[in-house]
Amino acid sequence: MTEQGFNKRILRNALGSFTTGVTVITAKSADGTLAGITANSFSSVSLDPPLVLWSLDCSSPSLKVFEDASHFCIHILTDLQKDLCMKFATSGDNKFEGVDFKNGLGGAPVFQDYLAKFECINVVHYEGGDHIIIVGEVKRFDTVDANPLVFYQGDLEYTLLSNKTG
Repeated sequence: MTEQGFNKRILRNALGSFTTGVTVITAKSADGTLAGITANSFSSVSLDPPLVLWSLDCSSPSLKVFEDASHFCIHILTDLQKDLCMKFATSGDNKFEGVDFKNGLGGAPVFQDYLAKFECINVVHYEGGDHIIIVGEVKRFDTVDANPLVFYQGDLEYTLLSNKTG
């Protein structure tokens, strides 16, 4: 099958066989506009310096905020945060309404609850087909002992993993 012959739905389903964590990524533009999206395209890049990446669809209404923001925050969600995941997975202007957050580095919204969070400087962007790949340098992070929310074959799953013990 040639590259042009790929059925995008079948390819997406095959890619969905790779179980990933679920994140909500937030930022604040210089004019005060808040942006937040649900993404599973998060990955570590380097420990020295500490770099992470994620990608955003080029047609996203939030793209300009994420491209222009000095910082962003990646929140890895727990298995108790499906509602938060779904809230930020939809379009709309009031995603932050009713969400408890504080201002982090560069004003990026930081949620009170998460499995892990990474406050990052917005370092560089790369074109990647129909997405922009955004690389950030981790400046602050935190993690708690909880179970992750995961994405598998197009659905959110409550993980059956148990917490690590001593």
